[in-house]
Amino acid sequence: MKFLLNMNVPRKVGRHLKTKGHECRHAGDIGLAHAPDITIVQEARKNQEIIVTHDLDYGDLLAFSGESAPSVIILRLRNTHPDHLFARIISSWSEVEKPLDKGAIVVLEDAAFRIRRLPIIHEE
Repeated sequence: MKFLLNMNVPRKVGRHLKTKGHECRHAGDIGLAHAPDITIVQEARKNQEIIVTHDLDYGDLLAFSGESAPSVIILRLRNTHPDHLFARIISSWSEVEKPLDKGAIVVLEDAAFRIRRLPIIHEE
């Protein structure tokens, strides 16, 4: 899979993901250090990448977009050391890989995770 790490995610997480065969880019390395969230979403959508972030705004942006891409992993962990963040992603991988591939918002917490499939249909 391909990942786009938001500015608030350490580059070391990307290096760890690369050891598992994934492609990774960091927003700061591609000229998007100060880009608004919507620009990050557009870049990830264009390159078929999954956004990895600590920022809850991405969930809102995607939930209201009506789109099925890009997927996002939102990290809501107390321990933000890169090794711990990577370990948490990997520990849930078997359950979140398929939804991420199809389009989903995945929130990883210390003891649980939530998956919301995209697109989110708002019924009236």
